[in-house]
Amino acid sequence: MRRSASPRITAYAVLAAAGLVGALAARRPELAVLAAPFAVTLALGLRLDREPMVGVWLSLDRDRALERDELPLELELNSEAPIERLELRLVVPDGLQVVDGDNPTAIRLGRDDERTIALTLRCLRWGNYDLGEIRLRARDRFGLLVWEQALDRRRPLRVYPHPETLRGLVPPMATQPFTGNEVARQKGDGLEFADLRAFAPGDRVRSINWRASARRAGTGELVVNDRHPERNTDVILFLDSFAEARDAERSTLDLAVRAASTLASRYLERRDRVGIVSFGGILRWLAPGMGIAQRYRIVDSLLETEIVFNYAWKDVSIIPSRTLPPQALVLAVTPLLDERSVAALLDLRARGYDLAVVEVSPVPFVRPGESEADRLAYRLWLLHRQELRSRYERLGVAVASWDGETPLDAALEGVRAFRRHARLARA
Repeated sequence: MRRSASPRITAYAVLAAAGLVGALAARRPELAVLAAPFAVTLALGLRLDREPMVGVWLSLDRDRALERDELPLELELNSEAPIERLELRLVVPDGLQVVDGDNPTAIRLGRDDERTIALTLRCLRWGNYDLGEIRLRARDRFGLLVWEQALDRRRPLRVYPHPETLRGLVPPMATQPFTGNEVARQKGDGLEFADLRAFAPGDRVRSINWRASARRAGTGELVVNDRHPERNTDVILFLDSFAEARDAERSTLDLAVRAASTLASRYLERRDRVGIVSFGGILRWLAPGMGIAQRYRIVDSLLETEIVFNYAWKDVSIIPSRTLPPQALVLAVTPLLDERSVAALLDLRARGYDLAVVEVSPVPFVRPGESEADRLAYRLWLLHRQELRSRYERLGVAVASWDGETPLDAALEGVRAFRRHARLARA
């Protein structure tokens, strides 16, 4: 512990010296009597100086949580020698909040005393946290000396984004040859009825539609059911991390990570292969995969997402080719604030990828200025964003705007409706 003197030492020394000098100068012994308590307190306090020995341990209920979860936390303390006053503070990172318990707190410890301090933390924002920096300050019985120490009892804590409610997902234009939950357009072995056709050599007996065959009993032909097979999908989540709009409590990046985490979990539940590309100042990617392990890999990757300013121009050519498999559905989650991400998405569409855009709208984070010029600039900015969305739609790319207040499912329904109409128009 680092020892330091409190202001009381200087005050007591000045008062004791002034009383003694005054008693000698004025030949008034009562002044020395008045100064004696200060001198005795100084002598005893410095004579009994002893560094406190405090043991502190941190116990956390679990190391993984969701946004809005509350976690119990305990600090266990013991001391070999009595401590008149011990001040303790747990350093809580931004994104976490103490909702139950005293932090900081002050207690008194006796000899070989043990104490447990219970706190409750609320997870306000997703992220990776190191929780456990503890700062101690001890005072002696007379308040003359102060010992300070910073202890490192850090424990990692991962706070995952709170999932949004989704009733449906964006269906792909093409499926992969592996078994999944998506009904393919092609015909083959499956559960979804497609059409009727005449029996051909090699067809299974269980595929015969006996009712339809009975209607054609005069022709002697058998009729079989054609079905759509269930296939899986390759889904690439394209997360734009070039820029963000932020206010005091949240940002477009917070909403984008929450949306990407929800989409990844729901697609993986359908046995689809899901990968992620974080396209920004730092390029991060994760090749498509399946299963619960892939889910945790994606979410852990999302927790490391941050805005890193970089003026270098980047395009999709820097993304590894195996990260973007052919016929993959690319779901872009972006605020459409940086020209590099806008151009990269247009490039993906030009290369023939099945693209859909979830625009995390920055409009709720922007307020028009008070002057007429500021209000005019705000209106022009809104028109520019509308023109940008129209540019994507003219290329056949559905754009859904999500502000975080309305359900994400409502925004995705706009994407699904646009793609259904585009498919019917092509047919």
